[in-house]
Amino acid sequence: MAESFGTDAERYDRARPRYPDALLRRVHALAPGPDVLDAGCGTGIAARQLRDAGCRVLGVEPDARMAEVARRFGITVDVARLEDWEPGGRRFDAVTAGQSWHWIDPVAGAAKAARVLRPGGPLIAFWNAFQLPPQVAQAFATAYRTVVPDAPFDPTALARGTHDPYAAILTATAEGIDRAGAFEKPERWRFDWEAVHTRDALLDQLPTTGLLTRLPEPQLATILRKVGAAVDALGGSFTMRYATVAVAARRTARE
Repeated sequence: MAESFGTDAERYDRARPRYPDALLRRVHALAPGPDVLDAGCGTGIAARQLRDAGCRVLGVEPDARMAEVARRFGITVDVARLEDWEPGGRRFDAVTAGQSWHWIDPVAGAAKAARVLRPGGPLIAFWNAFQLPPQVAQAFATAYRTVVPDAPFDPTALARGTHDPYAAILTATAEGIDRAGAFEKPERWRFDWEAVHTRDALLDQLPTTGLLTRLPEPQLATILRKVGAAVDALGGSFTMRYATVAVAARRTARE
């Protein structure tokens, strides 16, 4: 699944939500300087926001298709898995990971971050969690279960109104940082925000999610048709509730 997002990197960059300014301000407040390593940078969504906020950003991204889009937007990217990437003596004031740390080994990734961070620099991994309106979530769950009956994921979870789907990932991230042994105690952040989505915007975004990136076109079309009808029943648009959740920890002083 981690390698499936680049199949339509342009759509991914166009449709995926950005990150709230409050998160960027928190990164600036913790980082002792402007140099940021963005791990699993994808098409550079977070990297561009950080750059526009005054940071000097280097991306590391394993998918060359995603990296190429980031480069077109002016982001310098090394194509590699973070765990395998060689920094060549480079040091950074912060390591960030937007929507990507769950694809990285939590202990090896934290150890690599510790290797390249200056003392006091933070490792910050963050994700955008979204909550569909109940009617739309139910339409998605029913359609997904119909076309992918043997899926290991339970789509009805989306219809139960949970707004914290990354709880287990946040815990694993914090535990990995602790096990790496080079950071202060991790802390968790949460930023709640909302955005209005039209039917077309949602149907553009959904195929970029991991549940749908590998579906054959007929199955994908069935799901999108059902979801689209549910949004139409709401008047063609709705307000999506988002929570940007994060784990952050400062690098301790080097021995």
